[in-house]
Amino acid sequence: MVLALGFVSFLIWEAWIGEHTPKPAPAPTVAAAPAEAGSAPRDVPVAPEAPPPPGAARQGSVLPEGTRIHVQTDVYDIELDTTGGDLRHVGLRRYPESVQHKDIPFVLMRDSGGEVFVAQSGLRASSGSAPDHYAVFQADKTDYTLADGQDQLNVQLHWTGPDGVKVTKTYTFHRGSYVIDLTQTVDNTSAEEWRGVAYQQLQRQAPASKGSHIGSTYTYTGGVLSTAEKNYEKLSFDDMTKTPLDRTVTGGWAAMIQHYFVGALVPDQTQTGTYYSLAAGNERFVLGRSGPLTTVPAGGSTTFSSKLYVGPKLQDVMAKVAPHLELTVDYGKLTIIAEPLFWALRHIHSLLGNWGWSIIILTVLIKAAFYKLSETSYRSMANMRKLAPKLQSLKERYGDDKQKLNQAMMEMYRTEKVNPLGGCLPIVVQIPVFIALYWMLLESVELRQAPFMGWIVDLSQQDPYYVLPLIMGVTMFIQQKLSPAPPDPMQAKIMMAMPIIFTFMFLWFPSGLVLYWVVNNTLSITQQYIITRRIEAGEQKKAAA
Repeated sequence: MVLALGFVSFLIWEAWIGEHTPKPAPAPTVAAAPAEAGSAPRDVPVAPEAPPPPGAARQGSVLPEGTRIHVQTDVYDIELDTTGGDLRHVGLRRYPESVQHKDIPFVLMRDSGGEVFVAQSGLRASSGSAPDHYAVFQADKTDYTLADGQDQLNVQLHWTGPDGVKVTKTYTFHRGSYVIDLTQTVDNTSAEEWRGVAYQQLQRQAPASKGSHIGSTYTYTGGVLSTAEKNYEKLSFDDMTKTPLDRTVTGGWAAMIQHYFVGALVPDQTQTGTYYSLAAGNERFVLGRSGPLTTVPAGGSTTFSSKLYVGPKLQDVMAKVAPHLELTVDYGKLTIIAEPLFWALRHIHSLLGNWGWSIIILTVLIKAAFYKLSETSYRSMANMRKLAPKLQSLKERYGDDKQKLNQAMMEMYRTEKVNPLGGCLPIVVQIPVFIALYWMLLESVELRQAPFMGWIVDLSQQDPYYVLPLIMGVTMFIQQKLSPAPPDPMQAKIMMAMPIIFTFMFLWFPSGLVLYWVVNNTLSITQQYIITRRIEAGEQKKAAA
């Protein structure tokens, strides 16, 4: 029992330390060095056989600003910029900033007022002119709204090169969807053939710390990549600095992820392209993809197509957008257990309509599944509890002679047919389920701002009044009283401190997880009490006979 609780304690303490210990302060911010005259900025990919683009030197540490184009759909509040046609601001209208400010959309992408996160795209030409994400486009108008009854909305941006090459960049937004279609159409009205590549990239500023305040939750923020060789691969900002990505594959996708939300580049899955990463300066990093070199004859045209997924990590939705995109909901090494747990939780919620009660029902089902294991454990504990007077007698007899005491204890266990580890091993088997449930509750955006009842208005945040953690501490204390005391005095002291330590750590844990623990402990206490009473009643009958 001590081993099991110790192991769980270590895992929870490790998670709590990761949650509340800030990262080392980042190195002083240094603006990107200016490119030499005629060279490409540091955040622009190089096209095969591409000459340096014309124009003055630019710095990758500054995002130039043009005219803003406001786009509103039923799910988005977006701003595009005519400079580059960048996606500069993305507010998610169905996901409020907080429970207290439900009228303010959560901002996933931004170019000011916080950590920079933008989506960029462009063309790089080795023959003819082409607009990269520093080029200035022209827009038909500055406000677009998805009207009632309208299923999709097209926003077009236009650019014309000095040689007559025309490029139209089109964003297509769909009702109820977080998928954005992006096309870049090249009309070669020049007298020469056009050769070049299309690229899409995500530029993001590294977060200053893992958590900005007590109660914030640490989850991975950074790049991820999916290819045929590896379904899901993390590319941290440190990785992008030390070993820039340069990988040519067919299909796949690249994304920048954070807690609950993701921005992903999804190309044509039949097309071969090169995924790359760049350190753009000013603590910014670029993760992108460039397509194959394409030739457009004079008088001809071609269209480069791709998709963006910018929104919440909804597993069912993302699975239909691209293979393995749902893995951005990262349950870690215990995904094989966490996914069925989430499947069950989601179906329970479809019946009850409340995530808190769904967690309670799921806990009951998990407890039922492990009923026999728990019964074995509690019977062993009850038998050990019965031997407590004999253990105390042995300690008094042998005093400080540890060797003789251990020999006598083992002999007593054999005589009484009691396994001292019988109460621990069944609990150890259940530990992976608890850890998987922890990550499932932590990663599921469905629980973000999900109310339970009363004062619990957000199951993804800590209990504001610490009621659930305190109840959890009380249930742990009761469980401890029902369990046999360890024979070793040091272990006994550790066990006595467990409820206090756990209560302290759980003060800042998501209330949904604490709710699970409270219900699980309550069910365990009930089961343990019933089994202990049965064994004691059986002993009394034997004594009476």
